[in-house]
Parts: sequence; structure tokens; C-alpha cells
Amino acid sequence: MNRFRHLQTIPDGPFRFIAIDVETANKSNASICQIGLCFVNVRNQLQTFSTLVNPEGPFDPFNTQIHGITSDMVTQAPNFADAYGALYAVLEDNHLARHSRFDERAFEAACARYEMSMVTSHWTNSVQVARKAWPEFKGAGGHGLAHLKKVLGLEFHHHDAGEDARASATVILLAEERMRAPLPHLKVERQLTFQFN
Repeated sequence: MNRFRHLQTIPDGPFRFIAIDVETANKSNASICQIGLCFVNVRNQLQTFSTLVNPEGPFDPFNTQIHGITSDMVTQAPNFADAYGALYAVLEDNHLARHSRFDERAFEAACARYEMSMVTSHWTNSVQVARKAWPEFKGAGGHGLAHLKKVLGLEFHHHDAGEDARASATVILLAEERMRAPLPHLKVERQLTFQFN
């Protein structure tokens, strides 16, 4: 499933930060069935990546109704261990962002399930960033992606992991514009590995 033309390989850095979103197959946070990443480079240009993940477990009809992913769609997809293993280095070497704690908790749960180390990167919550930039939304629709999409004029397909990751990154960039300053911790400082031909 790649309706939104997300990249299938990791783009070249360096990156200011990477926004992350996941979709899950059922009520278990560990049942990740899609990982979406939005890479924000030093010029604040966005590139999205998405991969389906085989959760090696059942799909609840409720979850499928939300994101449209079915068990048939993930039969050839990597399981979390393989997908996460392929992404680990770039996630470990960059600042990460997510909209609410759900996505980070899902990674923690899936890492525990597969007995893998959780990345130690710094996580930024774009909900908290939005609260600082637009305090007037408190009690007036809130700071969820659905409301921010409406009031900020964001264009994305909600509940596709790549699209939601892009929305989270965009919220941070728009908040920086509104506050007239970049978030000081979202800067290129951790990528110290270079490849030479």
C-alpha cells in the first residue's frame, strides 16, 4: 500500500529531525502494521517514507476501518523486528518527533515484544509544541491532528502513517514560524558518521 507515493528507501541526510507515526492492527500497542517517517532536512524540506509491517497477529475490524490495512495486505511485509532493524541506525542518530505519546509507546511495546533495544534518541511531542504556539485552541477544538488539519489548512490523509508523520512535522515547522524561532534542540548535531568512496 503506497497510495501517497512515500519513499521506499531512506533519503540522504543530514536531518533536523524525523517525525514518526504508526498504525496498529489491534488494541495491543505492539501490533504495529505500518510505520511512517517524515525526514526534515536542514532547509526544512520534507520527504516521507512508509512501510507496511506484518504484526504477526490478528487485525481488529475497528482498526482496519480506521486505517484500511488488512491482514492480506501485510502477508509479504517484514515483521517489526526486520522493519525496525532496517531503520534503527537512522532513528538512533536523529532527533525524533511524534504527535502524542502513542507512537513512542507503540515502539516501546514492539521492542519489548521482540526483545530489541529501544532507540535512545530525544523525542519531541508535536502536541506540546502546538500548545505553545496556539494556546487559543485549548478548549476550542484542541491540538489533535484532526483539528489542526482544519484550522491550519493542512493537507494530508489522516491515519496513513506516512501522511500523519508529515502532518506532525508540518505542525512543528508552522509552530516555529508562528513563534518566530526554531526549536533549539531540533538541529543537526548527532550525525557523525560519514561514508567515503
